[in-house]
Amino acid sequence: MSRVRLNGSSILHDGGFPYSATVSPGSLIFTAGISPLDENGAVGASGDVVGQTRICLANLAAVLGEQGATLADVAKLTIYVAERLQADLYVAWEAVVAEFGTVPPAMMMGVTVLPYDGQLVEIEAVAAPPHG
Repeated sequence: MSRVRLNGSSILHDGGFPYSATVSPGSLIFTAGISPLDENGAVGASGDVVGQTRICLANLAAVLGEQGATLADVAKLTIYVAERLQADLYVAWEAVVAEFGTVPPAMMMGVTVLPYDGQLVEIEAVAAPPHG
């Protein structure tokens, strides 16, 4: 069972997502930015925000899995989208919702550029695995 409890707000409109997560004592996992790179280091799903979001989430799940955690253990997400249109943030968000169902507290922002040529999405996370 996850150590993460998602919390709403009794003061602010929830916007459909929790504002905070409570984590019981134990270890935390902080990831660096997870990029949409394949096993050879190439950016996957060139030009496709949704495809790159899905790859980032799969890569995040793999990194967490190496530490005995899953996406269900994620307590906080930060999602960067290098596009100029607000609609691109929306479709990236929809891909995150499709993967998580109930999304943990998250920050999504549009940025000018990301590290790799053709990279449109990067995701970082904080997770609280149950074995803590």
